[in-house]
Amino acid sequence: MPRGRIDALASLVVEARFGAHFLHRHAGRLSLLFAGLLLPLWGFAVLADEVRDGAAFLYDEPLLRLGQSLARDGFDRVFLFFSHAGYAYGVVPVDIALVLLLALRRQLREGLFAGVAIIGSALLNLAAKQAFGRERPSLWESITPESTLSFPSGHAMGSMTLALVLLLLAWPTQWRWPALALAAVFVPMVGLSRVYLGVHYPSDILAGWAAASIWVVGIYLMVFGPRRHPWQAPGLRDF
Repeated sequence: MPRGRIDALASLVVEARFGAHFLHRHAGRLSLLFAGLLLPLWGFAVLADEVRDGAAFLYDEPLLRLGQSLARDGFDRVFLFFSHAGYAYGVVPVDIALVLLLALRRQLREGLFAGVAIIGSALLNLAAKQAFGRERPSLWESITPESTLSFPSGHAMGSMTLALVLLLLAWPTQWRWPALALAAVFVPMVGLSRVYLGVHYPSDILAGWAAASIWVVGIYLMVFGPRRHPWQAPGLRDF
């Protein structure tokens, strides 16, 4: 075999080994980048484009009608609980307590991540609502009427933001699975409660989840940079 071809094959082998090593070393971060940032970014872009054009989503009204058809006292109490917990009586107090706890424990990088993610998410939601100007559903009179704009859902965005912050901070610890289980129940229930109560379109909820994921994962990657285990950085206590 000619010398040049041997050298070319050797170079390909070296590149392949380097690529395999890189993928193995950064598999978790690459997965987070794709699932937590790029995929939600695509989803939000699709939803936002349709809302900006004033298009109706085929699933919005049928799912709202389904929620209305299930209305009864027992469900009212359950979904009112999750709706309240998804904002003023749950998410907001826990947000404040989390940032204060991290500050008191001098976990500065973790506190910075949590604070910027939470506060920035709230401001981003307010700005997006004004930018899109989507009105709330008005298919029936809700038992908890809302007068603010609809897209994206603040409850969905706030609950997802808190869940992702807690999950990313807890991931290297024994609390990762309890945090994941709690998020898997709490976040969908908050979103469903807003549809059941008739104050948000399902597309508002999906957009809120997508926007929160984009923001939180983006801030996480910025604050912790290229470290494989940012929570073990020198000078910082483990979470």
